[in-house]
Amino acid sequence: MSVSMKVLTRLHRMKRGEPFPITGFYALGSRTSVQKAISRLAQEGEVVRLRKGLYVRPKPLASLPSIKTTASAEQVAKAWAKQYGYKLVSQGLEAAYRIGFQTQAPMKKVFWSNGNNAQFKIGNQIVEVRHVSQQKLLWEAKPEGILLRAMLVTPPEAVDTANLKKAIQRLSLTPAQIAEIAEKLITLNILSNWKENLKRLKELA
Repeated sequence: MSVSMKVLTRLHRMKRGEPFPITGFYALGSRTSVQKAISRLAQEGEVVRLRKGLYVRPKPLASLPSIKTTASAEQVAKAWAKQYGYKLVSQGLEAAYRIGFQTQAPMKKVFWSNGNNAQFKIGNQIVEVRHVSQQKLLWEAKPEGILLRAMLVTPPEAVDTANLKKAIQRLSLTPAQIAEIAEKLITLNILSNWKENLKRLKELA
């Protein structure tokens, strides 16, 4: 079977609308032959190039099958991070809104990452990736990570006991988890101004 056929066969097993890196096809032949096969498929409309090294199988719009869509800007950002092994977490403002520290949702989608600053635009959708220190990315999607990032963008004096209780409810934390998380966060230098609030958090356990 030719490299082109191998690429096409694998491509047809992949889900439409989900970005993928071309590097996943390099095992099917030489780098050059795979790139040529993907380039030809892009010309034929079988795949769409989203950015360097990232492609997607377009999918028909449910309401108008004649119109094909690709992927969301957020999907592309996540695929990019996975491609290069970067961490990617929702920014602090989004975390603060999620747990009730702030009442206004962020105006645009922003991720924090240990990768380079980047912007992803698909149609009218724009997603921004901002490089931050490793400490701000700790625990990723875990409750302690969400609390960390929410605290980093919220003045401690703006959060009272009611706000802390609301955050605990939204994160579905048990008393044991509350105590453990407070202990983790209280040791971080970047949260030194939050120590009193973190002590109150422990008292809620």
